[in-house]
Parts: sequence; structure tokens; C-alpha cells
Amino acid sequence: MGADRRGVHAGLLIMKLSLKNAVVVSLWTLSGHAWSADLVQILRDAFAHDAQYASARATRDAGLEALPQGLAGLLPTISASAFTQMSTLDISFRGALPTSNREGNSNAITFSLTQPLFNWNNLMVYREAGFKAAQSEAQFSQATQDLIVRVSQAYFDVLGSQDSLAFIQAQKTAISEQLAQAKRNFEVGTSTITDTHEAQARYDLATSQEIAAQNDLEIKKRALQQIIGKFPERLAPIKPSVQINPPKPAAMEEWASAAESRSFQVRAQEAAAEVATREIERLRAGHLPTLNLVGSIGYNSQSVSTAGASNVPSDSESRVIGLQLAIPIYGGGNVSSQVRQAIANREKARQDLEFSRRSSALSARQAYLGVTNGLAQVKALEAALTSSQSALDSNKLGYEVGVRINIDVLNAQQQVFSTKRDLSKARYDTIVNGLRLKAAAASLADTDIEEVNRLLGAD
Repeated sequence: MGADRRGVHAGLLIMKLSLKNAVVVSLWTLSGHAWSADLVQILRDAFAHDAQYASARATRDAGLEALPQGLAGLLPTISASAFTQMSTLDISFRGALPTSNREGNSNAITFSLTQPLFNWNNLMVYREAGFKAAQSEAQFSQATQDLIVRVSQAYFDVLGSQDSLAFIQAQKTAISEQLAQAKRNFEVGTSTITDTHEAQARYDLATSQEIAAQNDLEIKKRALQQIIGKFPERLAPIKPSVQINPPKPAAMEEWASAAESRSFQVRAQEAAAEVATREIERLRAGHLPTLNLVGSIGYNSQSVSTAGASNVPSDSESRVIGLQLAIPIYGGGNVSSQVRQAIANREKARQDLEFSRRSSALSARQAYLGVTNGLAQVKALEAALTSSQSALDSNKLGYEVGVRINIDVLNAQQQVFSTKRDLSKARYDTIVNGLRLKAAAASLADTDIEEVNRLLGAD
């Protein structure tokens, strides 16, 4: 009985939890010489315009209606009916008796009440309603956190594509300078035509890569547009020097355990399992009797006239109260079949719950590894960028004094820009994995978005 009482109010409890954990995006005012939308602004647009999120919200609202519908089955039903009719009766007698004509008008109104006293089916529907509402709230909370992750992924995909295009354009500029120098050296006879051809080949390749990067950036922007409902003009970039915080607690299994018990997917499946359990009892009610209290009040008015006589009106009032018992005797085995089907569905719900727990734990572990390995990769790439830049400077100097050839400089340049691109992507992936980790544990809050938003700023 305690579990059933909790089930009745489970929808409200899940609503409180979802309001605590879901992100509430503030309406921030952005100003500056070069206005750009940051992550908070984009999220605000997404909450207002994303069709998938709006669909989840409507589904939640529809699911919450299970509570009043379940309660309605335990409350009395009251109905009223009324009628008025005019009747004419002609009677012919055999023999010498004259024909008798009668006319009359009848009016009636009746109020009926039915109060279930014992209906196990309706009681189980009421108890299921709380868990159905809880399931709807958990699914909506999961949709909220999914939206945050989707928007963040799309946001940083655009930034990553912009960075990639910028690096390619910078590399193309550097190659063009190297090409011009190779042509000058060939003209004065200090280098061969091979240097010029190598630089030209790299320049043509950079041009091709630039076209591909521009196309990729357009696609990434359109993907973000699909979520927020408008084309993003300019996004706030990540600051040049950022410090990405490691996950707390710094223990993968703690995150996995939290995901197994607290993730909204698990909560939704737990509610579904409870519904499946009570569905068995509801269907078994098909073998049980039902008992209702019934009552009615009726008012009737009649006016009858006979040929040659005046009207004889009459009024009557009736009151009825009683018990109505219905006992099912045989239904062709339909109830037993439905019970067996419900038992199989309960087992399915239990297995789905176990799968949901394992999937949530796996998602948490993957996200945790993505954050920790991403932090290590960022640190390694930062060191690699410093080394690559030093190698480029050394190759340029060596080329000028004649100990390095043109291809060495081109390779060093490519290494620098490739490292910059990888470093940029590693930072974005680490940030998004941090959000995925907290979403897996149902702990993604507005403070987490604000923390990420602080990593963004003007160029």
C-alpha cells in the first residue's frame, strides 16, 4: 500500500526533481561593439523554437492528464435527462358506444448518481496514473538534458568548423608566401624549379581544403539553425587560454553508479515497470465483482384530456437509492489471456529497466573517459603546438641559410596548423563530454551551462 501511495504522487515528486535538475535558461542581455550570441543565448532560442523539445513538452502535458483521469474513476458520476412528449390516443368501441379520444402532454426530468463502492479495475487505474505521470515527467526531463547536449554539440561544431577554416586560410597564406619566395629564389638561381612546384602543389591542395571547409561550416550552421529556428550570424568563440575543469568526483564508477540510479532514463523505465506490475492487477479485476451505489430523483408532470371532459393534470416525484452488484461469470477466457499477456509485458519492462541502467552506466563511463582523456590530449597537444612552432621557426631559418629545403618548411607549416586544428577539436570535445557526463547522471544544471559559457568570449 505504501508503494501505491507513493505511486499516486510520483508525478509530483518527479516534477520537483526535474525542476531542480533541468536547466533554467536566463534571459541575458548581451551587449558590445561586435554582438555575438553565446551558449546561453543559443540555448534560450533552442528552448523557444526547437520542434523536438516542443514535442516532448506536449507529450509530457498529455501524460500528466493520467492523474485526473485515474481519479475520475473513483469519483461519483452525475447525469441528468429530460423529455417532453405529446400523445394522442383514439379508442373505438365495438357496438353502439361512441369513440373515445384522449390527448395528453407528459414532461419529466431525472437526475442520476452512481458512486463506485468497489471497483478494483478503477482503483488500479488510479494507482497506475501516478507512475504514468512520473514516467512522462522523467521523459521530459531527459528531453531537456538531451536538448542542452544537442545544442552544445551543434554550437561547438560550428566553432570547430570555423577554426578549421581559419587554420586552412592561414596555412594557405603561409604557403603563398613560401611559393612567392620559391619563385624569387628560382629566378635568381638559388633554388630549383622543384621548390616552386612543391609550393604550388601545396597551395592548390590548401585551396581545395578551403572549399571543403567552407562547405562544412555551412552545413554545421544549418544543423544549428534546425534547432534554434534561425540562422546563426555569429557565435562567441572560445577564449584563447581556457582552463577546463576535471570532473568531480574524479572516480568513474561513482559517476556510473549515479547514472544507474538517478538518470532520467532509468527513472522513466522504473515508472514503466511499476505500471506494468499494476496492469496485471487491473486486468485480474475482470474476475471480480463491482459494487456501485446508485440513486436517482425524478419529476414527472402529465396532463390528459378526454373528449367532452376537462384536463386532469397530475404531478409525481420519485426518489430511488440502492446498491448495484455486477458479478462476471464467464467471458470466454479473455481475461485470463490478458493477464498472461500483462505478465509477459511486466517481464519485458523489467528487462528494459535493466538495459536502461546498463546503458546509462555505459554512457557515464564513456563520457568520463572522454573528459579525462580529452584533458590529457589537450595538454599533450598544447606541448606539441609549442614544439611544432619551434620546428617551423627552425626550418624557416634553415631554409634561408640553405641547410633546409622548401619541402621541409611546408611540412613544418602543415604540422603547426594540423596541431592547432586538433587542439581546437580536443577542447570542444572535452567540454561537450563534460556536459554529457553530467546529463548521464541527471545532474546537468544551469550552473554547468554558465561555467561553460564563461569559457567563451570576444576574439
